[in-house]
Amino acid sequence: MAKRQLTRRQRWRIRKIQEERLRRAQKHESLTDEGSLEREQEGLVIAHYGTQIEVEACQGKHKGEVFRCHFRANLEQVVTGDIVIWQPSADNTGIIVAVAERDSILSRPDASGMPRPIAANINQLYVVAAPEPHTPASMIDRYLVAAETLDIRAIILINKADLLTGADRKTFNELAAAYKNIGYPVLTTSTKNALGLDELILSLENNTSVFVGHSGVGKSSLVNLLLPGIETRVAPLSEATGMGTHTTTTARLYHLPNGGDIIDSPGIREFGLWHIDYQQLVEGFIEFRPYLGKCKFRDCRHTSEPDCAIRQACREGKISLQRLASFRQIATTI
Repeated sequence: MAKRQLTRRQRWRIRKIQEERLRRAQKHESLTDEGSLEREQEGLVIAHYGTQIEVEACQGKHKGEVFRCHFRANLEQVVTGDIVIWQPSADNTGIIVAVAERDSILSRPDASGMPRPIAANINQLYVVAAPEPHTPASMIDRYLVAAETLDIRAIILINKADLLTGADRKTFNELAAAYKNIGYPVLTTSTKNALGLDELILSLENNTSVFVGHSGVGKSSLVNLLLPGIETRVAPLSEATGMGTHTTTTARLYHLPNGGDIIDSPGIREFGLWHIDYQQLVEGFIEFRPYLGKCKFRDCRHTSEPDCAIRQACREGKISLQRLASFRQIATTI
């Protein structure tokens, strides 16, 4: 059954009720309703399972405890990383009554191609690449554009470094150098020998981060290395396709021992940028920015137009041919 469409006035009323609940919780005002429920308070969504959500109490006598919660009808979609206002009950369940304003929201396409939020309030995005399964540079660039659009820090993480030999090592070294040259941090790790683990831990401290990338590149293995005892499920690559199989089925937030949080997200083989326009795409390629507005034509598409500043910068070696090709490829999809 399709979800009932609300009128503008109904949406306004729901928002006002949520704002009032947020205000009361932030002022720690005592209010209970529905009999067995305790007062409204802040919580952190750490996982989402269909109609039920795991919420960690952020205040009060339950601080640090995790409750399995439902949410009120007409509440906007709740995702991992959300700060919510909720009411606990005596049986370790609760009800979410409002969602606080988000600093950022990361989405991916669902089966019908519509945006599906998977993580909120992140400020760092690690683009995990590996020699197996192969991660195309165009996919890395899609994630980087998404991070720029969200105004969050992007870090490229080359995992499974123990598999890098010969031509693969040369390719990844060139890839790392190209991204470092335009200002992106690049880390190299291996879960086999803990290579790069200390540097990764340092970069994660006091941030809320998410690992994204193809299934099979080792995101869950990295989480297992960072959090011994968690043991998130991992699986070998498919022999038929050489691609990863999906082992993480829901985004889940973990607290790191040295501070900060990590969200382990479902593997994403295709990452759409349906939610941005052409201008956002151009600005999402950070090395293009000094040349924007300097083309002969205001509506220049940076393909074959004369006196294109970006194409000229590419000829002069200031913009890589690979990045320009990625831009053009992505531009055909939005």
